[in-house]
Amino acid sequence: MSDDPTSDVRLLAPAQVGEVLGVSVDEVMALVLDGRLRGLRVGSPARWRVDAASVGDYLDDQAEEARRMALWRQSQTASFPELWGSGIVRNGD
Repeated sequence: MSDDPTSDVRLLAPAQVGEVLGVSVDEVMALVLDGRLRGLRVGSPARWRVDAASVGDYLDDQAEEARRMALWRQSQTASFPELWGSGIVRNGD
């Protein structure tokens, strides 16, 4: 096993990341520049590359955000006055 800490880092071109995420290269670069994806410039001439692990992290973050939003919407739906003990009960089963 190599002692090099970068030996298992996989770098992707922005176009590859765009295909995975279903967005344009410009949107990938905006995510890199915003710090939501880890990217670096390599080679000569310098080209942007994105750490593949950061793409997985980004997708995990997006899934968690969607889960939280779904729970929030669910809690807003459940916030009817009849559940608080005041207001008119619509269906008096």
